[in-house]
Amino acid sequence: MPADEQLALTAAQALDAMRSGRLSAEAYMTTLIARAQSQSALNALIVLDADAALAAARAIDTQRAAGAALPPLAGLPILVKDNINTAGLPTTGGTSALRDVRPAANAPSLQRLIDAGAIVLGKANLHELAFGITSTNLTSFAGAVKNPYDTSRIPGGSSGGTAAAIAARIAPAGLGTDTGGSTRVPAALCGIAGLRPSVGNGGAQRRYDDAGAVVPISHTRDTIGPMARTVADLALLDAAITGRAVAAPIGLQGLRIGIPASFWTGLDTQVAAVMIAGRSRLAAAGVVFVEVDLSGLFDLNDQVSFQVALHEPIADIPAYLAATGVSGITLADIAAGVASPDVKGAFGAILADAFGAAYPDAMQVHRPAMQALYAAYFSDHALDAAMFPTTVLPAVAIDQVNGSSTVSINGGPAVDEFGAYIRNTDPGSNAGIPGLSLFAGMTADGLPVGLELDGPLGSDQKLLAIGMAIEAVLGSAPAPAL
Repeated sequence: MPADEQLALTAAQALDAMRSGRLSAEAYMTTLIARAQSQSALNALIVLDADAALAAARAIDTQRAAGAALPPLAGLPILVKDNINTAGLPTTGGTSALRDVRPAANAPSLQRLIDAGAIVLGKANLHELAFGITSTNLTSFAGAVKNPYDTSRIPGGSSGGTAAAIAARIAPAGLGTDTGGSTRVPAALCGIAGLRPSVGNGGAQRRYDDAGAVVPISHTRDTIGPMARTVADLALLDAAITGRAVAAPIGLQGLRIGIPASFWTGLDTQVAAVMIAGRSRLAAAGVVFVEVDLSGLFDLNDQVSFQVALHEPIADIPAYLAATGVSGITLADIAAGVASPDVKGAFGAILADAFGAAYPDAMQVHRPAMQALYAAYFSDHALDAAMFPTTVLPAVAIDQVNGSSTVSINGGPAVDEFGAYIRNTDPGSNAGIPGLSLFAGMTADGLPVGLELDGPLGSDQKLLAIGMAIEAVLGSAPAPAL
């Protein structure tokens, strides 16, 4: 199989080609390693583990030739965001203080993918310590991740390295993490798909259990999430992680999708045009759109978001260091080593515990109110999901000075870049419900636009099924011209 055909394969297609004998795992891995090396200027990867990945691929080929029964993801190359514990490789969190941290064990979700036959190709770059949405990492060893569709622009974050690499055909799939939008925002800006699984109140409500195995922001909000070029590929990874059946597409005819008006306001005109066109095509395919807003949600979100995300690291980061066996590094050491100005500002608020007094009400009053509002929204209106633009604007220029600063939407006044990009993804994160971003279309400037589906707590399987059906109507993003 020619290299260009290999690069175009989705995860499902690559697995089928390897199972059928049309492609060996070693040949496929060799092609992807060459692609990673040729596209190193994207800064999508912190580590390319070429030798180990090739050895693992050869072992798969040997087992297949011997007629061994192989697991479902045998030979599938994946990338892992560099805040997810990976045995044998550093887990840096994209920050200097953690550069030499080498966990003894893989995060549980990653281990399940490896047990299913996936091979770690490398560790992906990220916004420093995952505290941002641009992936403009200003540490000396990481650098700003670039969007493959326009290398002067951000890929989104904080899982920007995973998203950029998947879009650039360096790997077909991988893992990111999501606290306020960190799988979904880069998925949207890079034209791929990203899942934030259910978290709820933790425990049995949490779809993926990786406590203590990811450099944390917030135990209430953090989760690993799969990323790939298609929703069908997300379903493959999700099934391997959860041990459940692979989700299958659902019929669109009669599906009831809520349209919350407040999520559709203030959009960049090109984002709006793509979303309206996509909505029209889905209506023609039988989707019933229900115009009903989530009134008061953003006000509640303002009482939860920073109050949780900038208080919980005070305990969660030291707990992670202890669980990972890291000694001699403190929260203050990590803060002192931060290189990105936007992240340094966040850590100033953390060390001062600026939101400590507001944290109890955020958790005991406002967050439960958000969860109740979402539950009533879906049940009272018999909705299968809610739909809206993942981000209010497409990718903007990289800020190499601050990491992120301000943006203007449609020539309007400057607004906070971080707040603008997480506006639509953050509420679902705080409520703990599942969210899925998939490709909606391209702007006139050739930039991807993402469509998000949020569903009731625990509806991940159905959300993936709906996403696959929508993807069949709207299609996938064209390959970037690199």
